[in-house]
Amino acid sequence: MRPTLLLVLAVALFSSHAAAADPAVTMPKDWRSWQHVKSMIIEPGHPLAGLVEGTHHIYANPKAMAGYRTRPFPDGAVIVFDLLTTQRDDRSISEGPRKAVIVMHKDSKRFAATNGWGYEVFANGDRGKPQVGAKAAQMCHACHVSRANRDYVFSDFRN
Repeated sequence: MRPTLLLVLAVALFSSHAAAADPAVTMPKDWRSWQHVKSMIIEPGHPLAGLVEGTHHIYANPKAMAGYRTRPFPDGAVIVFDLLTTQRDDRSISEGPRKAVIVMHKDSKRFAATNGWGYEVFANGDRGKPQVGAKAAQMCHACHVSRANRDYVFSDFRN
């Protein structure tokens, strides 16, 4: 994952604006049972460690998995980015409490202004704490535009 994406996610996670009351993009209930796409850890010393240090897991529903294989992603594709703290203990690294759940939803009609993608960040993974709302274009998509040739998605599926 590129540092610019992480910066945008950090801004979304820790912004001071009021949370959206009814997010356009909702958190799917069953996302933890979806296909795991990849994981990574941002450790201390990374330029963005103060904001997004932690364990990252990416999950995709079946339509998103088709998109990872063929690009572009079809309408109905949903990608979930699970961000957790990282705990270190006696030469081991494990997941700690959740910082946020970030959701991307492809719907070319509903999200035409952001090239078909809707975005939302849920603080602490709480469905009742959406953070992005109407600011998705500035807070999320502005960075994803750099990946237009990959249908605005940074991650790749790891076999």
